[in-house]
Amino acid sequence: MTSAFVFDIDGTLADTPSAIAELIGDVVRGLGADPSHADVLATVGKPLEASLAGLLGTCVHDTVTAEAAARYRRRFTTDVLSRGPELLLPGVAEGLDRLRSAGRPLGIATSKIYASAHALLDATGILNRFDTVICHNMVERGKPHPDMALRALADLRAQASLSWYVGDTVTDMTMARAAALRTVAVSYGVDTAEALAAAGADHVVADFPSVIDVLLRGTPLTARVTPRATTRTLTGTSPEPTGALS
Repeated sequence: MTSAFVFDIDGTLADTPSAIAELIGDVVRGLGADPSHADVLATVGKPLEASLAGLLGTCVHDTVTAEAAARYRRRFTTDVLSRGPELLLPGVAEGLDRLRSAGRPLGIATSKIYASAHALLDATGILNRFDTVICHNMVERGKPHPDMALRALADLRAQASLSWYVGDTVTDMTMARAAALRTVAVSYGVDTAEALAAAGADHVVADFPSVIDVLLRGTPLTARVTPRATTRTLTGTSPEPTGALS
Protein backbone atom coordinates (compact mmCIF):
# COMPACT_ATOMS: atom_id res chain seq x y z
CA MET A 1 0.00 0.00 0.00
CA THR A 2 1.07 3.58 -0.61
CA SER A 3 0.55 7.06 0.78
CA ALA A 4 -2.20 9.34 -0.50
CA PHE A 5 -3.56 12.83 0.00
CA VAL A 6 -7.29 13.34 0.56
CA PHE A 7 -9.01 16.71 0.56
CA ASP A 8 -12.15 18.47 1.64
CA ILE A 9 -13.55 20.91 -0.96
CA ASP A 10 -15.51 23.84 0.52
CA GLY A 11 -13.29 26.26 2.39
CA THR A 12 -10.24 24.13 1.62
CA LEU A 13 -9.90 24.07 -2.17
CA ALA A 14 -12.73 26.46 -3.11
CA ASP A 15 -13.90 29.71 -1.54
CA THR A 16 -17.57 28.69 -1.44
CA PRO A 17 -18.69 29.22 2.19
CA SER A 18 -19.30 32.96 1.79
CA ALA A 19 -21.25 32.44 -1.45
CA ILE A 20 -23.27 29.67 0.18
CA ALA A 21 -24.18 31.86 3.16
CA GLU A 22 -25.21 34.71 0.88
CA LEU A 23 -27.44 32.42 -1.17
CA ILE A 24 -29.07 30.78 1.87
CA GLY A 25 -29.88 34.16 3.37
CA ASP A 26 -31.42 35.40 0.15
CA VAL A 27 -33.56 32.27 -0.24
CA VAL A 28 -35.04 32.33 3.26
CA ARG A 29 -35.69 36.06 3.13
CA GLY A 30 -37.60 35.47 -0.07
CA LEU A 31 -39.87 33.17 1.91
CA GLY A 32 -40.58 35.65 4.68
CA ALA A 33 -37.81 34.96 7.19
CA ASP A 34 -35.54 37.70 8.47
CA PRO A 35 -32.51 36.00 10.06
CA SER A 36 -29.52 37.93 11.28
CA HIS A 37 -26.25 37.74 9.43
CA ALA A 38 -24.81 35.71 12.31
CA ASP A 39 -27.68 33.22 12.17
CA VAL A 40 -27.10 32.63 8.46
CA LEU A 41 -23.34 32.26 8.90
CA ALA A 42 -23.93 29.71 11.63
CA THR A 43 -25.65 27.42 9.12
CA VAL A 44 -22.65 27.24 6.81
CA GLY A 45 -21.43 23.68 6.86
CA LYS A 46 -24.64 22.05 8.02
CA PRO A 47 -27.13 19.94 6.02
CA LEU A 48 -29.33 22.14 3.85
CA GLU A 49 -32.84 21.13 4.86
CA ALA A 50 -32.06 21.32 8.57
CA SER A 51 -30.40 24.71 8.12
CA LEU A 52 -33.29 26.11 6.12
CA ALA A 53 -35.86 24.76 8.56
CA GLY A 54 -34.05 26.41 11.45
CA LEU A 55 -33.93 29.76 9.71
CA LEU A 56 -37.53 29.55 8.51
CA GLY A 57 -38.98 28.20 11.76
CA THR A 58 -40.34 25.13 9.96
CA CYS A 59 -39.76 21.38 10.09
CA VAL A 60 -37.24 19.58 7.91
CA HIS A 61 -40.00 17.85 5.91
CA ASP A 62 -42.29 20.88 5.70
CA THR A 63 -43.39 22.02 2.23
CA VAL A 64 -41.92 25.48 2.84
CA THR A 65 -38.58 23.90 3.65
CA ALA A 66 -38.79 21.83 0.48
CA GLU A 67 -39.53 24.94 -1.56
CA ALA A 68 -36.57 26.75 -0.03
CA ALA A 69 -34.27 23.81 -0.81
CA ALA A 70 -35.53 23.70 -4.39
CA ARG A 71 -34.89 27.43 -4.81
CA TYR A 72 -31.41 27.05 -3.39
CA ARG A 73 -30.52 24.20 -5.71
CA ARG A 74 -31.90 25.99 -8.77
CA ARG A 75 -29.76 29.04 -8.02
CA PHE A 76 -26.59 27.25 -6.98
CA THR A 77 -25.44 26.88 -10.58
CA THR A 78 -25.99 30.53 -11.50
CA ASP A 79 -24.98 32.08 -8.18
CA VAL A 80 -22.00 29.88 -7.27
CA LEU A 81 -20.84 27.47 -9.99
CA SER A 82 -20.88 30.20 -12.63
CA ARG A 83 -17.83 31.72 -10.93
CA GLY A 84 -15.83 28.73 -12.20
CA PRO A 85 -12.08 28.70 -11.56
CA GLU A 86 -12.39 32.04 -9.73
CA LEU A 87 -13.72 30.00 -6.80
CA LEU A 88 -10.39 28.26 -6.33
CA LEU A 89 -8.34 29.51 -3.44
CA PRO A 90 -4.85 30.87 -4.23
CA GLY A 91 -2.31 28.21 -5.13
CA VAL A 92 -4.75 25.30 -5.33
CA ALA A 93 -4.43 24.36 -9.01
CA GLU A 94 -0.65 24.70 -8.95
CA GLY A 95 -0.37 22.83 -5.68
CA LEU A 96 -2.45 19.90 -6.87
CA ASP A 97 -0.31 19.72 -10.00
CA ARG A 98 2.82 19.51 -7.83
CA LEU A 99 1.33 16.58 -5.94
CA ARG A 100 0.36 14.84 -9.17
CA SER A 101 3.88 15.38 -10.52
CA ALA A 102 5.23 13.75 -7.37
CA GLY A 103 3.23 10.66 -8.26
CA ARG A 104 0.92 10.75 -5.25
CA PRO A 105 -2.71 9.58 -5.59
CA LEU A 106 -5.24 12.26 -4.70
CA GLY A 107 -8.77 11.91 -3.41
CA ILE A 108 -11.74 13.89 -2.18
CA ALA A 109 -13.83 13.14 0.90
CA THR A 110 -16.62 15.69 1.08
CA SER A 111 -20.02 16.08 2.68
CA LYS A 112 -21.39 17.14 -0.69
CA ILE A 113 -23.56 14.70 -2.58
CA TYR A 114 -21.94 13.13 -5.64
CA ALA A 115 -23.58 15.29 -8.31
CA SER A 116 -22.78 18.54 -6.48
CA ALA A 117 -19.18 17.59 -5.80
CA HIS A 118 -18.53 16.68 -9.41
CA ALA A 119 -20.25 19.84 -10.64
CA LEU A 120 -18.09 22.05 -8.43
CA LEU A 121 -14.84 20.24 -9.19
CA ASP A 122 -15.63 20.36 -12.90
CA ALA A 123 -16.62 24.04 -12.82
CA THR A 124 -13.38 24.97 -11.09
CA GLY A 125 -11.32 22.89 -13.53
CA ILE A 126 -9.72 20.49 -11.05
CA LEU A 127 -11.86 17.35 -11.36
CA ASN A 128 -9.21 15.54 -13.39
CA ARG A 129 -6.64 15.96 -10.62
CA PHE A 130 -8.39 13.42 -8.40
CA ASP A 131 -8.35 9.64 -8.57
CA THR A 132 -11.46 9.22 -6.44
CA VAL A 133 -14.27 11.44 -5.14
CA ILE A 134 -16.14 10.15 -2.10
CA CYS A 135 -19.31 11.97 -1.09
CA HIS A 136 -21.86 12.09 1.72
CA ASN A 137 -24.43 10.01 -0.15
CA MET A 138 -21.92 7.25 -0.93
CA VAL A 139 -21.41 6.07 2.65
CA GLU A 140 -23.62 5.02 5.56
CA ARG A 141 -22.29 7.68 7.93
CA GLY A 142 -20.98 11.12 7.04
CA LYS A 143 -18.53 13.32 8.90
CA PRO A 144 -17.42 13.24 11.67
CA HIS A 145 -17.48 9.44 11.25
CA PRO A 146 -14.49 7.98 9.37
CA ASP A 147 -16.47 6.21 6.63
CA MET A 148 -15.72 8.63 3.77
CA ALA A 149 -12.03 8.83 4.54
CA LEU A 150 -11.73 5.06 4.82
CA ARG A 151 -13.50 4.53 1.51
CA ALA A 152 -11.22 7.05 -0.19
CA LEU A 153 -8.17 5.26 1.19
CA ALA A 154 -9.52 1.94 -0.04
CA ASP A 155 -10.08 3.33 -3.53
CA LEU A 156 -6.57 4.77 -3.56
CA ARG A 157 -5.05 1.58 -2.11
CA ALA A 158 -3.39 3.74 0.50
CA GLN A 159 -2.36 3.14 4.09
CA ALA A 160 -3.90 5.52 6.62
CA SER A 161 -0.76 5.95 8.71
CA LEU A 162 1.15 7.10 5.60
CA SER A 163 -1.59 9.36 4.27
CA TRP A 164 -2.96 12.84 4.95
CA TYR A 165 -6.31 14.60 5.06
CA VAL A 166 -6.62 18.34 4.43
CA GLY A 167 -9.67 20.27 5.65
CA ASP A 168 -10.91 23.48 7.20
CA THR A 169 -13.28 22.36 9.97
CA VAL A 170 -13.18 20.66 13.32
CA THR A 171 -15.44 18.01 11.81
CA ASP A 172 -12.85 17.34 9.12
CA MET A 173 -10.19 16.81 11.75
CA THR A 174 -12.46 14.52 13.77
CA MET A 175 -13.19 12.34 10.73
CA ALA A 176 -9.55 12.14 9.72
CA ARG A 177 -8.35 11.27 13.21
CA ALA A 178 -11.02 8.57 13.47
CA ALA A 179 -9.63 7.10 10.24
CA ALA A 180 -6.05 7.29 11.62
CA LEU A 181 -4.98 9.82 8.98
CA ARG A 182 -2.45 12.54 9.57
CA THR A 183 -3.98 15.98 9.19
CA VAL A 184 -3.34 19.43 7.79
CA ALA A 185 -5.90 22.08 8.72
CA VAL A 186 -6.26 25.35 6.86
CA SER A 187 -7.15 28.44 8.86
CA TYR A 188 -8.65 30.39 5.94
CA GLY A 189 -11.90 28.38 5.80
CA VAL A 190 -14.79 27.91 8.20
CA ASP A 191 -13.11 27.26 11.56
CA THR A 192 -10.37 29.23 13.29
CA ALA A 193 -6.76 28.18 13.72
CA GLU A 194 -7.31 27.89 17.47
CA ALA A 195 -10.31 25.59 17.07
CA LEU A 196 -8.52 23.43 14.53
CA ALA A 197 -5.47 23.08 16.74
CA ALA A 198 -7.69 22.18 19.69
CA ALA A 199 -9.30 19.50 17.50
CA GLY A 200 -5.93 17.82 17.19
CA ALA A 201 -4.73 18.90 13.74
CA ASP A 202 -1.13 17.85 13.17
CA HIS A 203 -0.45 21.09 11.30
CA VAL A 204 -2.47 24.30 10.97
CA VAL A 205 -1.44 26.49 8.04
CA ALA A 206 -2.63 29.80 6.66
CA ASP A 207 -2.40 29.22 2.89
CA PHE A 208 -2.49 26.42 0.35
CA PRO A 209 1.21 26.59 -0.63
CA SER A 210 1.95 25.73 3.00
CA VAL A 211 -0.35 22.71 2.68
CA ILE A 212 1.81 21.46 -0.18
CA ASP A 213 4.98 22.08 1.83
CA VAL A 214 3.66 19.89 4.62
CA LEU A 215 2.43 17.12 2.34
CA LEU A 216 5.67 16.88 0.38
CA ARG A 217 8.19 17.75 3.09
CA GLY A 218 6.45 17.21 6.40
CA THR A 219 6.61 20.84 7.47
CA PRO A 220 5.93 24.31 6.03
CA LEU A 221 8.99 25.95 4.46
CA THR A 222 8.15 29.25 6.14
CA ALA A 223 6.36 30.29 9.29
CA ARG A 224 2.91 30.72 7.80
CA VAL A 225 0.97 29.09 10.63
CA THR A 226 -1.08 32.05 11.75
CA PRO A 227 -4.65 32.48 13.02
CA ARG A 228 -7.22 33.66 10.50
CA ALA A 229 -8.62 37.11 11.20
CA THR A 230 -12.38 36.73 11.32
CA THR A 231 -15.58 38.46 12.27
CA ARG A 232 -17.60 35.29 12.12
CA THR A 233 -19.49 33.93 15.06
CA LEU A 234 -18.70 30.32 14.21
CA THR A 235 -17.50 28.38 17.20
CA GLY A 236 -15.36 25.79 15.46
CA THR A 237 -17.85 22.98 15.76
CA SER A 238 -19.82 23.03 12.51
CA PRO A 239 -19.44 20.34 9.85
CA GLU A 240 -18.68 21.34 6.28
CA PRO A 241 -21.39 21.79 3.68
CA THR A 242 -23.21 18.73 2.44
CA GLY A 243 -24.17 18.28 -1.17
CA ALA A 244 -27.43 19.89 -0.26
CA LEU A 245 -25.55 23.05 0.56
CA SER A 246 -23.52 22.89 -2.58
